[in-house]
Amino acid sequence: MRGLDCRHARRITEHQLAQLVCLGTHTVSGLLSTCGHQFRDWSAAYRMYERGRVSPERLFEPVRQWLCKNQDGAVVMAMDDTRTKKSGRKTHGVKYMRDPMGPPFRVNFILAQRFLQTSMALKGKQGEARMIPVDWVHAPLPVKPGARASEQEWEVYEAESKKCRISVLGANRIMHMRSWLDEHGAKERRLWTVVDGSFTNGTVIKHLPQNTTLTGRIRADAKLYYLPKQQRDRGRRRVYGDRAPTPEQLRQDTTVPWQECEVFFGGKLRKLRVKHLGPLRWRTAGQHYNLQLIVIAPTAYRNTKNGKRLYRKPAYLICTDPNATIKEVIQHYLWRWDIEVNFRDQKTLLGVGEAQVRTPKAVQNVTGCQVAAYAMLLTAAAQCQKQNDTFLHLPRAKWQRKKSYRPTTMRLIQNLRAELWTQSIHFSSFDIQQQTNTKPEKYQINLESALLYATSYS
Repeated sequence: MRGLDCRHARRITEHQLAQLVCLGTHTVSGLLSTCGHQFRDWSAAYRMYERGRVSPERLFEPVRQWLCKNQDGAVVMAMDDTRTKKSGRKTHGVKYMRDPMGPPFRVNFILAQRFLQTSMALKGKQGEARMIPVDWVHAPLPVKPGARASEQEWEVYEAESKKCRISVLGANRIMHMRSWLDEHGAKERRLWTVVDGSFTNGTVIKHLPQNTTLTGRIRADAKLYYLPKQQRDRGRRRVYGDRAPTPEQLRQDTTVPWQECEVFFGGKLRKLRVKHLGPLRWRTAGQHYNLQLIVIAPTAYRNTKNGKRLYRKPAYLICTDPNATIKEVIQHYLWRWDIEVNFRDQKTLLGVGEAQVRTPKAVQNVTGCQVAAYAMLLTAAAQCQKQNDTFLHLPRAKWQRKKSYRPTTMRLIQNLRAELWTQSIHFSSFDIQQQTNTKPEKYQINLESALLYATSYS
């Protein structure tokens, strides 16, 4: 059994490296070609994922521990769902879903799988933060029964549909992260969860665990209430007071002045105009939470230097902690955008969703290992940057002279490829020093195999 575990550990280590430096499609066969195993039996690699011999949860474990150990204060995490396009209907979890990238005037549908990701913020010195994935789960929808299905089958389908709602799964993952923090010596640290409007509902807020704060977007016409000022002499105690203005009414109210708040966003410190109201109560959240409402004014922008001045949409936020500062709430919510950057990098650079696997365990394990490899890459870069700011030895291209406040994922992958393959590249014009050790070094990632056997399908 020990030898079997060692084989799996060695194989998953090779696959994790291959996920980052693969030059073609990120299928299981593409990983095998990158490792130089294209002439071996491939069934063992597929069985490793299909039979659950690898656990993405255990791969995320060292990333979580390092993030919690190397920063103080509240643990800030963002949570959102994403869809990966698929073409085969027999794959587990593939259904027709609404295309989030479709135009607003037409609802488009795509064949896709749905996943839920949780990313934890790695805070910087100037107020910036980088979101690093720490949890990834498949969120499939139940199969709809046919036209001749019985009433009992429809009842089972409706019950399963309620359990598979993304808000229910999100509430479970928040409880899972809170339990993990409690078990690993961070019981006193506050867990601050930042979400969008799909998770800002009673299903999530009413099931928040202890010592957990939620910040999310709310509708412009949400009905909010003040706290009751007076209680009745007889009868039931009042929970909700008079009606408070809706978020849109608060934005348009000229009697409430705008306040300036300086936060870090888009690579530098910026000033936003905000309005604040609280404490409030919301029937959707229940009587146990006193909320605060924050309205962010639309920011101006121009498409060209001399173009027309346009404005973005206003943002309406609620926070379950009425004592939190306005700057803290807004800054944590602006960090949430980086989870969208995670999705873009995972799909375009790491090929999440390209693997041709069908079974439930294989779908969860293959995609989970891909996201875990991405999280390890960002964590390793943060460790090196903490020790030495010039840890990237591969120079920038001439058109990349502008220095950003953090290295991009593509640049990290390029430097990783240079570290793995520099000794394998020989040019006749370069002076190569002869090594005293005549025994050739064995590389886990084979350059010739990765380059010549790379496949790319459009």
